[in-house]
Amino acid sequence: MSFMEHLEELRNRLLRAIVGVVVAFGAAVLFHDQLWNIVSAPAVAALTHLGVKPPHLVYITPMEGFNVIWIKLPLLVSIFLGSPWILYQVWAFISPGLYKREKRWAVPFVLSTAGLFIAGGCFAYFVAFKFGLEFLLGVGRDVNVSPMVTIDEYFSLFVNVTLGVGLVFEMPIIIFFLTILRLASPRFLMRHSRYAILGIAILAAAVTPTPDAFNMMIFAVPMVLLYFVGVFASYLLVLKREGKSFPWKYIALGFFGLIALIGAGIAVMIYQYHYHLVQHVPYLVK
Repeated sequence: MSFMEHLEELRNRLLRAIVGVVVAFGAAVLFHDQLWNIVSAPAVAALTHLGVKPPHLVYITPMEGFNVIWIKLPLLVSIFLGSPWILYQVWAFISPGLYKREKRWAVPFVLSTAGLFIAGGCFAYFVAFKFGLEFLLGVGRDVNVSPMVTIDEYFSLFVNVTLGVGLVFEMPIIIFFLTILRLASPRFLMRHSRYAILGIAILAAAVTPTPDAFNMMIFAVPMVLLYFVGVFASYLLVLKREGKSFPWKYIALGFFGLIALIGAGIAVMIYQYHYHLVQHVPYLVK
């Protein structure tokens, strides 16, 4: 393809991706009230737990509620819903330049990339955002300062956290494709893992909505785990290039053996020492 033909193909792929987002946006607008109840639930729960009455968010300009609930929120949802279609368009644009054996990665690429992006958004919503928000709204309560949060400021924080964490969850995919392009190797990644962990800690501090170390660790620990998941995927790719196989059988046996050992230990604690399970830390108490 000539340079102009590449630009034409890029334009077509962009238009198709935009059409997919527009369709998802139209579907999301129909459920804007239900979506806003889901998005605002962490704030309502935090305000209720802090004793703020009424536990509501507010808007202070006539257009603020419309912009957030009818425009920005459906747009955010459409990005997550349309991510598989967007990523497919990205792959369709670059696939003509790949070998036939490399094109087999199309479905795994789309599913894993979109899945990690959505998983990152879910992690941000159910874990990171929930803990960080209550800390932020509780600041100043002991010196007679009450929170009155506008929906625009709340939604901006929500977008920054969910999109930021969703993009960070793409780390294994980035590492895997760097290995495909031979720009990185498992040996290189492990040798420089200390610098990667330092960078992850800095990134977690920037993404975390609160300054305390506990909430930063909520972000940092999954990022570090994802980094080593990417290193493992890179290692599997290198093994395949070298015509070697990974000993999955022994790893599976070791994993299930560890699970059985843990189960046996819990059974002994329950039946021999009269412990019982609870739904909170430490989960096993007398």
